Amino acid sequence: MTKKSDNFFEKVYTVVRQIPFGKVTSYGAIATYLGAAKSARMVGWAMNKAHNLEDVPAHRVVNKKGLLTGKHHFDGTNLMQQLLENEGIVVIDNQIQDLEKVSWNPMDEL
Repeated sequence: MTKKSDNFFEKVYTVVRQIPFGKVTSYGAIATYLGAAKSARMVGWAMNKAHNLEDVPAHRVVNKKGLLTGKHHFDGTNLMQQLLENEGIVVIDNQIQDLEKVSWNPMDEL
């Protein structure tokens, strides 16, 4: 028997897999898209479990202010930042710069 959260997590991963290279979205934007606007924290839990899933670009999910709040779930101290910078995203003090330019909203894009 699967838990309800497992199904929700799979829905989150389906959205995250569609975030384009060089773009980011927030936990809340994903939750809203999935019809669970008050479940941003649960999206965060899904991202915490995604670090072993190579096809889920969890580094592209940040908080609504562009902070790398999930960075401690990545191997190495700055791996999340390095992955974002490899995509051309500027990060200073654990915060994405020009967030509006690199934001991707699943409500608008999917």
